[in-house]
Amino acid sequence: MGEGIGVEIANSELSDDEVVTRVIEGETALFEILMRRYNRRLFRVTRSIVTNDLEAEDIVQDAYVRAYEHLNQFEGRARFSTWLTKIAIYEAYARVRRIDYRKVDSISLLEDQGLDMKSKERNPEQQIYDGELKMVLERAFDALPNDYKSVFMLREIEGLSTAETAECLEISEENAKTRLHRARALLQRELYSLAGANDNVAFQFLGERCDRMVARVFARILPRNRGRALDG
Repeated sequence: MGEGIGVEIANSELSDDEVVTRVIEGETALFEILMRRYNRRLFRVTRSIVTNDLEAEDIVQDAYVRAYEHLNQFEGRARFSTWLTKIAIYEAYARVRRIDYRKVDSISLLEDQGLDMKSKERNPEQQIYDGELKMVLERAFDALPNDYKSVFMLREIEGLSTAETAECLEISEENAKTRLHRARALLQRELYSLAGANDNVAFQFLGERCDRMVARVFARILPRNRGRALDG
C-alpha cells in the first residue's frame, strides 16, 4: 500500500497511547495501527448515522485525517478509542446536516435539532440481496429510530460497555440503557441473534476495504508530514 507498514501490525502489542506518542514524535507510519484497529468500529457507527456505505467510508477517512491533524490535542483523559469515535460521530452528523461540527457543542444537540434520516425505499438492485440473512439485519437496523441506531451499533455490534457508549454519544448511562432496550425490542432479539450481530457478521469492514481506507488516509497525511514530527 505504498508508505504504510503492512497488515501484520494490526495486532501490534503497542497500546493506543504508545502509538499516539510515537506518531506525534514523528513515526507517522504507525498511524496505520490505529486505523486497522478502529476501521470497522468507525465504519459501523458512521453508517448507523448516514445509512450509506460509500458516504460512511468517506466520513471515516475524514475523521482519521482530522484526528491525525489534532493528535497532539489528545490529552488521555478518555480512551483514545472513545476520542476517535466521537470525532467520527461528529463528522457523520455534520455531514448529514451540512454544517461545521466544530460549531456545535454536543452530539445531543445535533440529535435534538430534528435530524431526519429515515430510510429510503430500497431500489431493485438492493432487493436482490434481501434473501441474505445479514442484509435482513441491516434493513431492520436502518429502520430503527435515529436515536437508537448508534447506541445499538456501539453496544451490541461493537461490544462497548454502557459507560463507553454513553461517553461516545455524550448521553447518560441511563439514557444509553433505555435506548438499547427499545432498540432490542424493535429489532426482535431472535432476528439479530440469528443474523449474527454478536458474531460480527453484519457491517463488515475487512480486507480490501480496510486496505483502501488506510491507503487513502496515508495519501492525505504523509505528503504534508514526510520526514518531520507533528507540530506541537
